Amino acid sequence: MRFFAILTVLVSLLLAPFAAQAADGVRMPVWAGSFYPAAPDELGLTVDRCIDAGKDALFGLPDAAPAAVVFPHAGYRYTCPVAGAAAALLARSRGVYRRVVLIAPDHRVGFAGIATRAGGAYRTPLGDVPVGPAAARLLAAGDVREVPASDAREHAVEVVLPFLQRVLGDFSLIPLVTGRVDPARVAQLVSPLLNGSTLLVVSSDLSHYLAYDAAVRRDRRTIAAILGLDYSGFAAIPNSACGRTGIAALLRIARRRHWRPRLLRRANSGDTAGGRDRVVGYAAIAFYRDMEGRKMALLDQEQGRALVLLARRTILERFGRRLAPEEEEFLGRRLDDPALARKAGVFVTIKRRGRLRGCIGSLAAVEPIAEGVRRNAVNAAFGDPRFPPLSEKELDGLDIEVSVLT
Repeated sequence: MRFFAILTVLVSLLLAPFAAQAADGVRMPVWAGSFYPAAPDELGLTVDRCIDAGKDALFGLPDAAPAAVVFPHAGYRYTCPVAGAAAALLARSRGVYRRVVLIAPDHRVGFAGIATRAGGAYRTPLGDVPVGPAAARLLAAGDVREVPASDAREHAVEVVLPFLQRVLGDFSLIPLVTGRVDPARVAQLVSPLLNGSTLLVVSSDLSHYLAYDAAVRRDRRTIAAILGLDYSGFAAIPNSACGRTGIAALLRIARRRHWRPRLLRRANSGDTAGGRDRVVGYAAIAFYRDMEGRKMALLDQEQGRALVLLARRTILERFGRRLAPEEEEFLGRRLDDPALARKAGVFVTIKRRGRLRGCIGSLAAVEPIAEGVRRNAVNAAFGDPRFPPLSEKELDGLDIEVSVLT
């Protein structure tokens, strides 16, 4: 009798995730009450608080609707200011998107290829999100397949949806969950689905279970590769992201379409709601299509890297510090580049752990680009009237962005 009772409990636990499939084809919420609140009112208020916490990350961003967003998918208590920044950005484009293609990694089952569902909807406490007809067409063509065990348990799709529901209004969803698959194949599959009314969302966290300082360094390296559209460099970084397949596919699409990435906010669980011995990293990154169809011209990737290093070196010198030797060597080779002697407007933006720490620049093309970077790096670090001068103890947590105006 005791054996039968235990067996019954075990079978119930094993089958519980699969009970999430309703008879009408609606995939019921599985992680409400753990990753995010289960009560609709509480969930709505939580998402709104996260969006409010993320609004300051939008300073200096283009008004255009982004083509794609990298969005974290951990519990809201950990990701709130990062996910909120991505959602706050999308809220400015409410009504633009009629469809969302969401690429997420499989955490729960393990399979080869790409999975979706034929139809129905995803339900959250905020309502239902219908699965668009393109998913069924992909299945019929044999490009993807259904993996019910993954669909029933995966959180990386479900956790993102309440944010999208809150800011986008009505939209249909094409969920693509990646198993063991070449990112180039994912990019090839997704690219024809993209247009001006379709938003591409890549659901991904960054490094996992490193100590805090090591995680910050790893995530900074990962983000730099993403912002440089460097999919080879990104692929070479171990423990970079759980959604690395989706990010790698996005980088291929972005390079082909001349999309421009912008970091909204980064943090890790040690910054938000956890200890610092083993943390998980998060980033919200937007990709803009306002350069689509044209060369990104003016400066190439190496010239851009040189300008960011120049800004960083200029700030470090104020504290008697220097760049790493390999960075100094790279910068020394590039400072004589004639392109950096052209006149253009330049802005230098400094963020610390994803929050604005200073931004100064010039709209007018009155001085060489390199000189503008030096001057505005100093002004952004020490002369922005909204902030106290930068202190030496803040240096290790900085992200520096240089914008050269066309």
